[in-house]
Amino acid sequence: MGSVAQGFTKSLAMTILSEIGDKTFIAAAILAMRHPRRLVLAGCLGALIVMTMLSAVVGWAAPNLLSRTWTHHITTVLFFGFGLWSLWDGFKGDGDADELAEVEAELDADWKSGSGTNKEDSKNGDESKKKRRPFMAQFFSPILLKAFSITFFGEWGDKSQLATIGLAADENPFGVVLGGILGQALCTTAAVVGGKSLASQISERMVALSGGILFIVFGIQSFLSDVN
Repeated sequence: MGSVAQGFTKSLAMTILSEIGDKTFIAAAILAMRHPRRLVLAGCLGALIVMTMLSAVVGWAAPNLLSRTWTHHITTVLFFGFGLWSLWDGFKGDGDADELAEVEAELDADWKSGSGTNKEDSKNGDESKKKRRPFMAQFFSPILLKAFSITFFGEWGDKSQLATIGLAADENPFGVVLGGILGQALCTTAAVVGGKSLASQISERMVALSGGILFIVFGIQSFLSDVN
């Protein structure tokens, strides 16, 4: 098992290149344009932190269910597999506008379904409501819960979640959690502050290619390292 610093560095780099520009990043950016940023940031970031911790726990427990040799080899294969997958997505990508439009259409459909919040709930209205209700009541806000659920279920089974599990199985889980949380915080904050304009300017093709190269590097390092 690697050091805390090594797990932190790998997790931070992997998280940033996996999360920036993906669907949950775009969803957070669009939600922040329609709702109070504080609630959107709290909901999205809370979901990502919970997902990171759950993934790290699963990865940490894996060597107790399988031998460390097997988990090491499986992790190596996962890194190579995710690397090739990301490179393939980068080379065959049809452009970034399609995914942005797809996510926006999904949110618009949910928006029009009348799930408790509609276009009449402007940011100014939400701010005035927050002033008249207790601070703790904001944690049960439909906006916060909506941001949490969209992000959590959007990340479930995602490549970044599986990669975090593999990384935690081969590296120090504490370092993986710290790096993952910091990476998620940086990406989510950028999405919420930058909004749709930032999301539309990010080249998902370049992010996918960079992430693919990073995964391949992790795979090579894992392949050449000894099983402890």
